[in-house]
Amino acid sequence: MNQLEGNVALVTGGSRGIGAAVAVRLAEEGADVVVTYEHNAERATEVVEQIHARGRRALAVRADSAVPEELTAAVDEAAAMAGRLDILVNNAGVFLVGPLEDLGPTEIDRTLAVNVRAPFTASRAAVRHMGRGGRIISIGSNVAERAVFPGLALYSMSKTALVGMTKGLARELGPRGITVNLVHPGPTDTEANPADGPNAETIAGFTALGRFAEAAEIAATVAHLASADGGYVTGASIHVDGGFTA
Repeated sequence: MNQLEGNVALVTGGSRGIGAAVAVRLAEEGADVVVTYEHNAERATEVVEQIHARGRRALAVRADSAVPEELTAAVDEAAAMAGRLDILVNNAGVFLVGPLEDLGPTEIDRTLAVNVRAPFTASRAAVRHMGRGGRIISIGSNVAERAVFPGLALYSMSKTALVGMTKGLARELGPRGITVNLVHPGPTDTEANPADGPNAETIAGFTALGRFAEAAEIAATVAHLASADGGYVTGASIHVDGGFTA
């Protein structure tokens, strides 16, 4: 491994689930990693300890992704670790679902603030610290293309917006040697969506493989895109969904 030796990465929402798996995998590949968290400092500290155990530097920074000033400060703090930032993973997100009539301005504003504005804000802040070889990777969702249950309209809309952002930033930042990509996970076994949950069998049935992903499987694709081996991939939306959208 050690493809990312000497790199500095920031993973937003990196205290649990896919974000934690990504942070640890990047550390295994040689990167120093900063994770943001909003509430659970204890879980964020556990991730930091896992990164330290792999011989890498790590830091947990509290930041509400819905607050641009806090998110920008977290990006700057990550860059201060080594005077630059090589990898940004926009992972933090909210999952607010329900009937159309129940999703009012509060839910709309929160979803768009965290799932759409925050990745744009973090990317805008990150490129000030990135040189050639920089990587911006956002975590989307399989429901951006296939919303199989009612009540997903708001969440699906927010994740679909990342497709446009990814394409636009890839074109804009390509001349600077920075790649921008989007990973769409399918059903993934996390605390928020356990593989043994009440609807898990139905959800798994929508995939071609008939199972949930492990968070480490999503992290593996992110690590590839962050590495030199992924250097000619940009503007792409990559589905790691077990054939959910096949």
